Formats: sequence, structure tokens, C-alpha cells
Amino acid sequence: MKKIISAACMSLAILFTGILFLLNPDSADSRSGASEELLHIFNNEQEQDLHIMALGPGINNLSASDEFSTYQWGLKNDGEFRLIEMVQKFKNVDNPYSESGISGNLTAPKPGPGNYEAKVTHAVSGIDINIQPAWALYDQAENKRSVIVAIIDTGIDIGHQELQNAIWTNPGETDGDGIDNDGNGYADDIHGWNFYTNNNQVFAGSEDSHGTHAAGTIGASRGSFGIAGITDNNYVKIMPLKALGGKEGVGSPSAVINAIHYAEQNGASICNLSMGTTGYSEELAQTIKNSHMLFVVSCGNGGISGLGYNTDVYPVYPASLPYDNVISVANILFDGSLSKDSNYGAASVDIAAPGTYILSTIPDNSYGYMSGTSMAAPMVTGVAAMLYSYRTDISLADVKNIIINSSRKLDTLSGKLVSGGLLDAYSALTWK
Repeated sequence: MKKIISAACMSLAILFTGILFLLNPDSADSRSGASEELLHIFNNEQEQDLHIMALGPGINNLSASDEFSTYQWGLKNDGEFRLIEMVQKFKNVDNPYSESGISGNLTAPKPGPGNYEAKVTHAVSGIDINIQPAWALYDQAENKRSVIVAIIDTGIDIGHQELQNAIWTNPGETDGDGIDNDGNGYADDIHGWNFYTNNNQVFAGSEDSHGTHAAGTIGASRGSFGIAGITDNNYVKIMPLKALGGKEGVGSPSAVINAIHYAEQNGASICNLSMGTTGYSEELAQTIKNSHMLFVVSCGNGGISGLGYNTDVYPVYPASLPYDNVISVANILFDGSLSKDSNYGAASVDIAAPGTYILSTIPDNSYGYMSGTSMAAPMVTGVAAMLYSYRTDISLADVKNIIINSSRKLDTLSGKLVSGGLLDAYSALTWK
């Protein structure tokens, strides 16, 4: 079943220091249509398909040279963000009076504008990943490890101005000669591979907004254009591996498995999986279990009710796989609460990260908001890559333990996550 947001019952407004972004009824209708591409959908007929996990599209500037970085509340939250929802005061009930009766009969009045009121959620200063002091430490370090991050997702717009320096290049391949120069089984895999249609086109157009968005959170050029990515893309490179596609951002377990094998064989150490399904694949589970990579996985955006649920009871895969090389990530709201549509689990979900109204890159040198655990996972992936690059003395297993143990504990997350905390980049880099 498809999860659709009704324009009749909700509109959203985002207020940033006097700048208003309003989702009016007309744009809400367009969002409902777009939800088929952006919403995490569980299809009972194809329950083993993996789906993307997105829900939609401060005062002291985070990064002065990045024009839109002030809107990146997940990296620096000054408390200037407000979410305004128009909600109904009273529930609608079926009209017991027929309007198709004898002409002249009276009918019950329909609900009017007075039936709606504004629900405002205010941001809380400091609910962010504490990236600025982490950048200062990282930038001063003399010895840093090069890290390759595989993003298995929809494709990535590798020509985006923010990402050009962040994209991995296969050193053993010659571009355009049609030959598998490095003998890895893939000809002309200069910047990764498309496992969705089995070619080297890692970007297929607008259907690849989801993967492009994840890539920007991790590796957008800091101090150059519109936003700041978490990592230094001189040291952290992104390997685009397209395994999801089409209108709904769906892919098969076999495509994801092949992408995982490719990533590991070509030097990736960390893998972002912003996807999920209720169906269990033993082959996918074993592939992840036997991999040497660290997997950061979104834990899911609830069910058709729009409310998150406990994955200790109702697992979502691959996030619920109980392996030491899997980090499962929930979505925290800008006020410090778990987003109402984020899944959770005291034993199965490790940590929370910002995932609601996250500004990042989308195709054609553009930027856009998306929400969901799909957006939270790349936050953790970015910090994991930064930590692994900065701390040359630690292993990938150490990376997971440090990220969980260094999280900032919040009462709102206690008992809902393994760590009970929010991702903290500076704390992770300084953890002993």
C-alpha cells in the first residue's frame, strides 16, 4: 500500500530568520504525487524489494563561504527553525445526511476554515551534530587516512558542482575505451557502476535525487558553493553505486548484493544504505555479515499510519541485522525529539541523527529539502568517514563503538535506542 500525504489535512511552513518556505495546497498536491518517488513504501507484493527511506523534499553562519549553509540545522542548530503544521481541531465524521435527497432538504454544514489551527514545533539550539569544532580538529591534523565511502542508492549526479571533487575515480580504468582495463568484470567503470540497469551510467536523471542528496550531506565541497558537506573531500571519496531506480526508488536484493561485492573489491571501507524492506533476504544478510565494510543503514519511516514503530518487534532489513558491522540510524527532529515517523528500537536501532528537512544537493546543480531516516543515515556515514580518516590508529570496528559511545545522551531518546543519544562529531573525534 502507498503512503500518501493528504493536502486537505496538513500543510507545512518552515520559518528561518524571517524567510518563509510555505507548502500551500497546490504544492501539497504536487508533493503527494512526488511521494511515490520520495516516500518509503512497503509493497506487500514485492516485500523483498528495497526502497529509499525519505519522506519529502542560524544566526552565526555554519560556513560563511557556503551560501545556503545557514539552513543546515543538522550541522549547526541556532534555534531559528520553526515547523508550522495546519491541523484539524476536530475529527471529520461521515455525513449522516444525504445531499442527494428531495430538492429543498437541509443538509449538515461542511467543516470550514475555523476547523484548523496551527501547530508550531520550535527548534532547540544545540540539537545538531556539533560539527564546527570537529572541523577545526580535523583541518589541523597532519596525518589523515584516505577513505572511500560507497553509496548504494539511486544514482548520484557526479557532475554537480558540490560533488565533482568528492567522487571516486577508478585508478585502473581508462575512460571510454570499452575495455575492462583492471579486469574487475566491469568495462569503463570510471566512477562506479549502475547495478539497476547494468551499465556504467551512475546518474540517470531526476530519479537519482535521493542518492545525490545523500552524497551532498557526506561530501559536498565546504567553503565553495551552496552547502557544506561533513567530510573533507580531499580525503574522503564517494563511490556511486546505483542499485535503486524508477519512479519509486526500488531495487532488488541481488542488485544491492552485487553492489556490496563491487564496493569491497574496489577499496570502499564504509557503505551507506538509505533503504529498507520488511522482507528478509538470507543472501543479503550473509553478504553484509561476511563483509569487511562498515554499513550505516536507515532504520525506516514507520508504516502506512505514518508513525514509527519498534523494530525490535517488527524488523526492517538490513537495519535490523544484528551484526557488529551495522549501525542502524533513527531520525531526530530539530527540537530534540524522535521524529514521529522514525522507527526505533532499544536493541535494534543504534543512534539518532538529524533527518527532518535536511538541505542537500539534488541534480542539476540544485539544492533541496528531504526528510526521513534516509537523510539521517548519511549524517552518521559522514562522521564515521571523518573519524576513520582522522584517527589513523583505529579500526572500523572501533568506529562503530566510538560513534555509539560518544553520542550525546538525551532524555527523549532514552529507552528507544541502543545509545540513547544523538550523533556528536566532535565527541567522536576526541573520544578515548
